[in-house]
Amino acid sequence: MDPQQELFTKLLLDIKALGYDVYDGSLPPEGTPYPFVYLGDSQQADDANKSAVFGNVYQTIHVWHNNPRQRGTMSGILLAIKQACRQIGHTTNFAWSVRNINQRIVPDNTTKTSLLHGILEVEFKFS
Repeated sequence: MDPQQELFTKLLLDIKALGYDVYDGSLPPEGTPYPFVYLGDSQQADDANKSAVFGNVYQTIHVWHNNPRQRGTMSGILLAIKQACRQIGHTTNFAWSVRNINQRIVPDNTTKTSLLHGILEVEFKFS
């Protein structure tokens, strides 16, 4: 399996195991309860040698919450997801380690209700 897909599947299952609703492919339909997690874009950069493939996968993870006054709750969700990312040591075919995580929490006024939008940009090293 492709490293990017193997990691994506692992993240999907691990974040669901934390008790959060996780979506991928497209955002959930209107009326979906908050908070929810959306696995966004992925990027893979291979560094191949003669006998193995290794490199980096960059995964963006979004979280939306419909109560801007619960920034602490948003921070807690992001922390739980970051901890889950850091706990990924191995999948079926690859070893993983987190290299960097960038976290942002921004206001989101794209709906009738004011939202908080948490964004994690996670860089994983695989071998």
